[in-house]
Amino acid sequence: MSALIASKIQSNPKYLQLVRQRDTLAWTLSALVCVMYFGFTLMIAFAPDVLTQPIAADSVIPMGMLMGVGVIFFSCVLTGVYVYKANTVFDPIVNEIVREASK
Repeated sequence: MSALIASKIQSNPKYLQLVRQRDTLAWTLSALVCVMYFGFTLMIAFAPDVLTQPIAADSVIPMGMLMGVGVIFFSCVLTGVYVYKANTVFDPIVNEIVREASK
């Protein structure tokens, strides 16, 4: 890519808005992941009795196992949210910005 095209892209208001939207989404999802992982870790440290309780009266599966699987599942869901948003919202904007800069 030439320096002229790169400067056109960087000065495009759509590009600046795209960067803001993408950064906001990335920081929001990152904060959710941090809260989830640190929350789970803090529960292990400060509330182990909650994690060792069975999920039902006659169950042998502890609540911590269910919560650990939930952490992994939620991480996958958040990754899917980002990929979906990138493919359906961000990529078309990127293509439009590049097309405009190439004119």
